[in-house]
Amino acid sequence: MKTNPKSKIIIVDDHLLFSQSLELLIKSFGDYDVINRFENGKVFISYLQENLDNDIDLILLDVNMPVLDGINTMKWIKENRPDLKVIALSVNDDEEIIIKMITNGAKGYLLKDTSPEVFREAIECVIEKGFYFTELVSGMLINKVNSDNKKISLKEKEIVFIKHACTEMTYKEIASEMCLSPKTIDGYRESLFDKLEIKTRIGLVLYAIKHKIVFV
Repeated sequence: MKTNPKSKIIIVDDHLLFSQSLELLIKSFGDYDVINRFENGKVFISYLQENLDNDIDLILLDVNMPVLDGINTMKWIKENRPDLKVIALSVNDDEEIIIKMITNGAKGYLLKDTSPEVFREAIECVIEKGFYFTELVSGMLINKVNSDNKKISLKEKEIVFIKHACTEMTYKEIASEMCLSPKTIDGYRESLFDKLEIKTRIGLVLYAIKHKIVFV
């Protein structure tokens, strides 16, 4: 009887105890193999450069690491290996960091105190469907987007604002770039939050990705 091959996962995390525990948890699920673990982005990238044909189903990438952190590792992956699926792992729920990881191609973002059940669901969803975002990350957007049947009309300046909001610029910098006052930019933001039924900048980014206003 032929069995299905296990999905191959790589862990990139500088905390040895966490990395080892995560490997044991993943193996306990039964459907996955951890084929390698790395302590920072630099050694992981070296591995990818030396193993171009290696079949990898998922990368679990720590955001905060020495030598080369998760954000800069994610930027390298976006430019050189955009085919790789990555879930970012962090103890930090900072909106700016989440946006940086998502706009650089991460398919999911989990806090390290996530329950094993949610963690398993995230792995399965990213490997099979391509993305997984918790309510924390999505700002309650994903359920809306998946069931959204109505066409939302966006003005040209709203689209420009959304594109800028998907970068690392602050709202003040966006105002300067668009030659508008910070108060006007605040108005754009609140209007879009209401129109798109979202609550955070992260939700705005996910909406832009989903509707191909920006590409990651």
